[in-house]
Amino acid sequence: MRDTFNEINITPLTDIFLVLLIIMMVIAPMLDKQGISLTVPENVEQTKVDKQPQILTVYVTNRDKYFIHNEEVSPDALGNVLITEMKNYPDGLLIQADGTSTHGAVVKLMDSARAAGVKAISLDQM
Repeated sequence: MRDTFNEINITPLTDIFLVLLIIMMVIAPMLDKQGISLTVPENVEQTKVDKQPQILTVYVTNRDKYFIHNEEVSPDALGNVLITEMKNYPDGLLIQADGTSTHGAVVKLMDSARAAGVKAISLDQM
């Protein structure tokens, strides 16, 4: 027949509490020394710069035609036109595609833009 345990062994619990107490005693002095001491200037004038982003917008119609400045650009001349236009628009390219334009037309435009050296391309649906 098994003997029943009438008392709880609290030795492991006491060990855990002692370890936690030691950790807190070591960490507590370090809490006062954290942070960075910064001096903030009292009076700072901010100059407001209203710089409009210079982004070229290319429209892709539902018939997969490309329009830059409301002029149609043939798919063959797209790369050369983008190279010349991106000199005036250093901030990137915005592609506004019609919802029914094909994926291939948009990808062709993106590939031509990357080949023309465009770093930032955004895509929007008309």
